[in-house]
Amino acid sequence: MKIESIEGIILSEINYSEASKILNILTKEHGLIGVISKGCRNLKSKLRGVSRKLIYGNIHLYYKEQGLSTLIGIDIINSFSKISTDLEKISYASYLLDLTNQVTKQNDSTDIYFLLRDTLLKIEEGFNPLVLTNILELKFLDYLGVRVNIDCCNICGSTKNIVSLSPSSGGYVCINCRSSDAITSNDVIKMIRMYYYVEIKNITKLDIKEDISREINNFLDDYYDRYTGLYLKSKSFIKQIQKISS
Repeated sequence: MKIESIEGIILSEINYSEASKILNILTKEHGLIGVISKGCRNLKSKLRGVSRKLIYGNIHLYYKEQGLSTLIGIDIINSFSKISTDLEKISYASYLLDLTNQVTKQNDSTDIYFLLRDTLLKIEEGFNPLVLTNILELKFLDYLGVRVNIDCCNICGSTKNIVSLSPSSGGYVCINCRSSDAITSNDVIKMIRMYYYVEIKNITKLDIKEDISREINNFLDDYYDRYTGLYLKSKSFIKQIQKISS
């Protein structure tokens, strides 16, 4: 094994043996890798404070291409302290880590790493976690192979008179093709395109009306249920929080 320093985000942690953990880390250089953090659960271990999910940093390890690499240490770039101390934000962040873990199992594009990193950084800055989560969910559909058609009617291909955003029809539906699909407000039709095409790292303002945000979120929930086959407990927890706060 050779020593490497790579940039990464810890997606999950699993206790291993009496005092160690196995970390699933999404890295810029090698994609998703498994890393053993030996003895990190001991009180005096120098790895104790950094061997946990939602740590983003420069990771030093004995890299092994096949099997588990071994953690040496992490120079933290961001521990997402504001996210970690806010129930709503940590709930969304935990879901995004779980979702990313599943997406990377189906697609090894390096873009996935940057999308997750930029989204977490924006949530840490204080931007709306629901809107950012929906933006990332929408972009991730490309890597799951089930992209929403938000450029034209998904039935006839027309770019005119789009009146519905339909999960069952796979995206936009025009007035001539609409049957049982509910009519969608023009603001929602325009805003979901903004969600898809915006560069997350360049976001400086998210002034989205609550009813628009809620409708897009409901659409994406339905779309994920229909086409991705992903059912994550962390998503269910978010829905519980949303019910309590509504």
